[in-house]
Amino acid sequence: MGKFKEIALFIIVTALASVFLYYSTFTGFSYGTWDKWVLITINVVFLSLFILFIPIRKKNTRLPSSVYAAFIVALYAEMYGFPLTMYVLAGTLGYDKFLSLEFLLVGVMGESQFYYLFNSFIFPASKVIMLIGILLIVFGWRQIHKARKEGKLVTSGLYAYMRHPQYTGFLLITFGLNVQWLTIITLALWPILAFLYYRLAKSEDKDMEEQFGEEFRSYKAKVPAFIPRFRKK
Repeated sequence: MGKFKEIALFIIVTALASVFLYYSTFTGFSYGTWDKWVLITINVVFLSLFILFIPIRKKNTRLPSSVYAAFIVALYAEMYGFPLTMYVLAGTLGYDKFLSLEFLLVGVMGESQFYYLFNSFIFPASKVIMLIGILLIVFGWRQIHKARKEGKLVTSGLYAYMRHPQYTGFLLITFGLNVQWLTIITLALWPILAFLYYRLAKSEDKDMEEQFGEEFRSYKAKVPAFIPRFRKK
């Protein structure tokens, strides 16, 4: 019965996230779309909800969540609201259609080829990356929530491949957003966000080692923090 619930949850979460990711942003490009504040709200609220899957216990936990939320707001505010990147690039390079940093490729490969590449490959790839991130957050939370109630160390499921699947999920969501719509602000924020989650993961590893001792040290030696290792030692 537990396996059936996992499969059902996976299907539901995947379906809902897929529908959102498809309809929440562009399915094609059009100019003059900077006043869609309803879409800003929908995107920001939905993607910020995943912060609720991370327990806010310490100051070093709150800071990465705040930067993540700022990243989401900055990206969608620029995508639909105030196009800072376009203004900067247009003023610097004299081209008025730099909707995001990816549009620098227009001058290299031509507008029609760029749109084909973006709509056919880059944009769908960004959605897949974000969907994987969402699934890691949700199913990582499910495992860790159950284990904390039982006072156990989680070493199975997602945690058999990486120690911090939820933080990997947040980094994938924001990386996917950068692939989809790279702006000056989000390009600057992503390395900061990655550093904060790295620091948070180190702090949590220390806490887990104090709580579980040799059991966690053995687990840590075998399982990487963020990038999964599919060939076990």
